[in-house]
Amino acid sequence: MKLKLITSNLGKVEEFRSAFSQYGVEIEHTKVPYDEIQTADLEEVVKNGIDALRKIGLKNFIIDDSGLFIDDLKGFPGVYSSYVQKTLGNKGILELMANRKDRGAEFRCCIGCDINGETVIVTGICRGSILENEVGNEGFGFDPIFSVDGKRSFAEINTKEKNIISHRGIATNLLIEEMKKRKML
Repeated sequence: MKLKLITSNLGKVEEFRSAFSQYGVEIEHTKVPYDEIQTADLEEVVKNGIDALRKIGLKNFIIDDSGLFIDDLKGFPGVYSSYVQKTLGNKGILELMANRKDRGAEFRCCIGCDINGETVIVTGICRGSILENEVGNEGFGFDPIFSVDGKRSFAEINTKEKNIISHRGIATNLLIEEMKKRKML
């Protein structure tokens, strides 16, 4: 089976390829522009994206929307994480978090999949905290400032381990389990 992964983020491509390779699923990186609605709900963004891609005739694809939700910032940057990463970056988030005691945060990933016209949507959540400084060279985005265990940032964890514990890894495993249950794999 071949599934198109609709993303401009090459880091996501490697994570999905690693997770699906053992099931004989080929992940094909595809860039297809589509309008993303602006809403605070990741699942609503994904559902709308699936509909938009189907309207242009795309089939057998995966999309996802992820965000970093920081407790003491009332869930900011949330669904706006990509924009905030481009404009404020990790340094900007660390500045916003300066002198804050509550550093709790979570990454959320909502994955939507079209397989032969059938929809599967799942959400994975990874709790952790915002570090004081950027640490590590692996990963991408907010990985250098987020820690799941309080010891290492996501940017210090290799892809294989990250695929098990990260929000996208959790969501990908939920997707695989749902696909198995529906006899898609």
